[in-house]
Amino acid sequence: MKHIRITVSPDIDRAPPFLRYLLDPEAHDEARAIDWNRGDSELSTHIYAIAGDGGRFADLARETTGVESVELSAADARVSYALIELRDAELPIFGGSATAIDRTGLVVRRPLVYRDGRIHGHIVGGPATLQSTIDDLPESVSVQIDAIQQFPSADVNPATTLSGRQREALRVAVDLGYYDTPREATHADIAEELGCAPNTASNHLQKGEAKLVKAGLKAFTSSF
Repeated sequence: MKHIRITVSPDIDRAPPFLRYLLDPEAHDEARAIDWNRGDSELSTHIYAIAGDGGRFADLARETTGVESVELSAADARVSYALIELRDAELPIFGGSATAIDRTGLVVRRPLVYRDGRIHGHIVGGPATLQSTIDDLPESVSVQIDAIQQFPSADVNPATTLSGRQREALRVAVDLGYYDTPREATHADIAEELGCAPNTASNHLQKGEAKLVKAGLKAFTSSF
């Protein structure tokens, strides 16, 4: 089973106005397709998070033929959320993509991130299924494969980079309340549970924390 990191570049000339807004790097800091659902063969529902002018996005969506409804929440906040219901047949860039990814043996990991004029995402599945999915995407969508890894990978689960001892130290630290506020345990307490010296316990924690923090910061560069 493979985990593939991809970058999708829709044809901007064939994209509906609200999608062009999401692909415009000057229009917002970042946007995300949080989730979606094809309720029947005609209609699909999508929820977006926009770190920008959510009202403008909603207006463009309402003006788009094929969009049945738009609900906007937290419009005045830094991040606003829009729930859109649309007709796939009238927006083939959505319908064609949905048909391509709706297949057994494939999972698209949510969310999809709209940044720098492109869509960034992750898909998981067998090699043959992944390739057929890419081949079946509409012509208005091009896909670049950025990385292929075995699943699970560090990009998917940074805990896989931890050594057994680092994982154990972090688990004990959480159980003892080391990360609570106020802190309820010390390095000495953790060391006693692990059966090692306090300096050793501290070393395991620092190395484990560093791996998780670096992974978190990497993810944060594409988050709000």
